Amino acid sequence: MNLDDLTDLQALDSRGMLAHIESLPDQLAAAYALGMSLPLPEWTGLRHLLIAGMGTSALGGDLLTAYLQPSAPVPVTVHRDYGMPFWARGADTLVVVSSHSGNTEETLDAFETARVHGCRILVLTTGGELARRAAAHDLPLWIFPHEGPAGAALGYSFGLLLALSERLGLIPPQAESVAGAVEAMKQSQEHLRADVPVVNNPAKREAGQLMGRWVTVMGAGLMAPVATRIKMQINLLARAAANVEILPGANHDAIAGLALPTDVLMPHTMTLFLRASSLHPRNLVRTEMTKMGVMMEGLNTDFLDARGVTPLSQMWTAILFGDYMAYYLALAYDVDPSSGGVIEDFKQMLPPR
Repeated sequence: MNLDDLTDLQALDSRGMLAHIESLPDQLAAAYALGMSLPLPEWTGLRHLLIAGMGTSALGGDLLTAYLQPSAPVPVTVHRDYGMPFWARGADTLVVVSSHSGNTEETLDAFETARVHGCRILVLTTGGELARRAAAHDLPLWIFPHEGPAGAALGYSFGLLLALSERLGLIPPQAESVAGAVEAMKQSQEHLRADVPVVNNPAKREAGQLMGRWVTVMGAGLMAPVATRIKMQINLLARAAANVEILPGANHDAIAGLALPTDVLMPHTMTLFLRASSLHPRNLVRTEMTKMGVMMEGLNTDFLDARGVTPLSQMWTAILFGDYMAYYLALAYDVDPSSGGVIEDFKQMLPPR
């Protein structure tokens, strides 16, 4: 597809995924504001925050964990599975059960285990069975308004958690940081919108570089969950293969596996390195040196540079760029970026519990 042909773009994008991507800055702002206004018990004595969820709901927890790591006074953990860790029990553990649909099988199981373990519980959802169970047990329930695929609700998955963390006293006020991130995202969009031609649109050009290649996304620190988001969007929107590597860990194993098989690696891979000034200085050095090492093996590489001056703005401008890039990659492959049939088909194939 010609990525500058807006008529063909609209015809292929059957459910308007582009509109979801374009609204992401406003969604983040709305989610934070909503989280600051919803009812919340006056909880004290919390010693652990655990976010239970899958997919984008869990990724919101990953982003929060990375963002809070330098300053949070309690551990923040993300749980992607049935049940609960053995240690997660009692009122000093707050379990945030997050599911876009409210019907995620693993998350419903985690909810029930958290109840049995006597944890404090807060539910984040648009409705479904999870909302029904929370209401039935008179548990705090934060309903957020979002129509569309779960993958397009990352602003809610993160923004509500950010507001919650502020209200729990885990971080200082975030209104200024959120406003700065939203403004940086909107400035970035001036170069990323669909009506910006390829010659001036870095997301369209990068999508062209990914065509026909297995993509690896590398990120460190604050950029690690962003790398995961970009990998997920390449999978979900473009139906394309991608994986993620986290630095500095990848310097202790993954870089040893760049030699073979040469007939596959050299022409058919692309490694994207996320770079941001807010990274730990040594991780910034590692990012640049690792890219150089991969490139010297004869493999395709590129930097994706975050924009903005604060950690939050750099995190979210990189997320926004990745969403646009994955969207344009889907179009380049003639794939409808709005169709989520594969995952729904798999859920239908699972035997009933």
